Amino acid sequence: MPNTKSAKKRARQAEKRRIRNRSIRSYTKTMVKKVIKGVDEGIPREELEARIRDAVKAIDKAVSKGVYHRNEGARRKSRLMAYVNKHYKPGEEAA
Repeated sequence: MPNTKSAKKRARQAEKRRIRNRSIRSYTKTMVKKVIKGVDEGIPREELEARIRDAVKAIDKAVSKGVYHRNEGARRKSRLMAYVNKHYKPGEEAA
């Protein structure tokens, strides 16, 4: 338990940030999962590109809000694009 007035305030602020960061992080993960699911299902290229744009935008927004460090954001985008480039085969259903 915090003992000083300033420690109590820091605890309140940390809790607010934790809740806000959790929702941003969850949204970002959802956007990335939609891209991965689209790749696995072999959806049309235009739809996949729209999903990729949304996912990258979500990652960039999380970085700008301080949820992720900028290097982590870059790493997440890089890994996402590497996955797409390696596994995307248009018109194929997942086996």
